[in-house]
Amino acid sequence: MTEKPYLQHLTSSNDLVTPYEAVRAGFVALAFEKNRRATPFVAQARALKVSAAKAKTPAELVHIEEIQQALLTAAGVSDKAARHLQPQDKAEAVQGLIQNFLEPAGTNFVEELVYRFLLTRGDTLGGSMRNIGGVLAQRKLSRALISVLTIAGKSYQWLHSTTNTWIQMSDDDSDIELNLRGLSWQRGNQARTLIYNLTVPMVRNNVDLCLFDCSLDAFSPVVYKSPERYIALGELKGGIDPAGADEHWKTARTALTRIQETFSSFSLKPHTFFIGAAIEKKMAGEIWSQLEVGILENAANLTADNQIVSISAWLCSL
Repeated sequence: MTEKPYLQHLTSSNDLVTPYEAVRAGFVALAFEKNRRATPFVAQARALKVSAAKAKTPAELVHIEEIQQALLTAAGVSDKAARHLQPQDKAEAVQGLIQNFLEPAGTNFVEELVYRFLLTRGDTLGGSMRNIGGVLAQRKLSRALISVLTIAGKSYQWLHSTTNTWIQMSDDDSDIELNLRGLSWQRGNQARTLIYNLTVPMVRNNVDLCLFDCSLDAFSPVVYKSPERYIALGELKGGIDPAGADEHWKTARTALTRIQETFSSFSLKPHTFFIGAAIEKKMAGEIWSQLEVGILENAANLTADNQIVSISAWLCSL
């Protein structure tokens, strides 16, 4: 392994700067993802329209059992808020919807119901999109890590983010990055486990990526409370908007400094790295300076495929 791993894919700070074409492609990817996430809501609205059409008047809607949750949504009550309401509160919200909005719509009350349903679902979609850059970044890095391991002939297991279960590598690994929260593999006779978005007890904060000297079978709170088990820690910032680039870097820089200071107090120096999608020229200069003096050990621009493959190979080799 080279003494300075970043030199495998970077020759100067200019290589870290995100080009305009990558920014444009990033915004297009966000639009595609937003449409993908909106598809279930549009399908729900179509189903609601068909079921609601059975009612002759707005008042009859409360007697159609299968649309009661949708009526609550159309009344402006989110799924999260609904869990805190009593039955009488929900009934009052639906009656308010009927009296104030559906009845005044006359014969178009079904269309009004669907519009208001989609309005609330739009808020839900907007909330889910707030960290979509981070989600897409995690998917891209995960796919690169999987590819590096696969072409090296190494088997792996991956952690399902919803079921929290480890799944053995299979011949068909398409789309597993959509639900992947961790990876585990062997480096020679040593086990390695990578976990996304972990609150590191010593740092007392969330860290985007942590690589452990540990097998998945042994992975437990005892491990991530043990400073000596950490091999590498890194920050992954997937936001593509250039306007937010500097803020993302400041957040990451603060987190990485805290990591370094914390582990230094244990006389430890794990590998630290930064991966970002939106990197402006001044920011690239700061990152490069930290790489040159050894504050950071590696860095990459998420939009540059060669850089992501290189830093993934480096992580898999640690």
